Amino acid sequence: MIDETTPSGNPAPIPGEAEAPAARARGSYAGPVAGLPPQTGLTTDTAVFTSAYAVIPRSVMRDIVTSFLPGWTGMRMWMLARPLSGFAETFSQYVVELAEGGGSDAPEDDPEVQSAIFVTGGDLDITIAGTTHRLAPGGFAYVPPGTPWSIRNATPGNAGFHWWRKRWQPAAGITPPDPIVAHEQDIAPSPMPDTEGAWATTRFMDPADLRHDMHITVVTFQPGGSIPFAETHVMEHGLFVLEGKAVYRLNRDWVEVGPGDFMWLRAFCPQACYAGGPGRFRYLLYKDVNRHAPLWFGTHGSGRAG
Repeated sequence: MIDETTPSGNPAPIPGEAEAPAARARGSYAGPVAGLPPQTGLTTDTAVFTSAYAVIPRSVMRDIVTSFLPGWTGMRMWMLARPLSGFAETFSQYVVELAEGGGSDAPEDDPEVQSAIFVTGGDLDITIAGTTHRLAPGGFAYVPPGTPWSIRNATPGNAGFHWWRKRWQPAAGITPPDPIVAHEQDIAPSPMPDTEGAWATTRFMDPADLRHDMHITVVTFQPGGSIPFAETHVMEHGLFVLEGKAVYRLNRDWVEVGPGDFMWLRAFCPQACYAGGPGRFRYLLYKDVNRHAPLWFGTHGSGRAG
């Protein structure tokens, strides 16, 4: 709902960009640049949309491309991915900005949809099945399908977060996962084998828990770290750069990406990465996992409809 509390102008400051050393130690979480460029600005940019991948750079996440949702106050969002023929097929991903006191008492109206939240600025109160949790930047929450939840900005000024939505895919003998509330800094990153810590993953879901049909992780490369081969696999990806810069291989192209840029990769799109420094390179990663591929449209792998 658009009202007098709907945010406008620049989003909340990115934690770590202009704060005390103690705050910088928590990590940096980039967000949209918002505002509008001057009329003297050039239209040339790194935005690209192909049948195999898309790049939505931070510089094009402006005020005039935001969206709003019914049932919210003080809210606007940048919709980065949504189910669309030839584009994202398994998920939607939003970057949401809340004004002071903004939020929703019923963010999700589809009982089959699960949600995940990652906070990038400000403090949020998220209530899941009647229990309220305070999430600071780096905070994460997973909400199972059919679970009532609400969210509210609990800090002066604006707050920001990522919101993933995916229809949970049932499987024989599998029940929906439990709620998760966690903080990135409390989870030890898992180094990739034989990389000596140059490439590591912070996992919010247990990869051995087959109840989950999606994973949200934070991937970190130290300067010089790389994906040293062209990954080609069935998992669809959404990647949002939180910190640092790198050159990323997308299909046959190498693109340079930095804080606030978003990449979507279709299933089987070859990908590789090289983090050139000077600092670490980190991104939020979505991928679909642990289920059959649907063989008939709309059946979620469970058989032919009707």
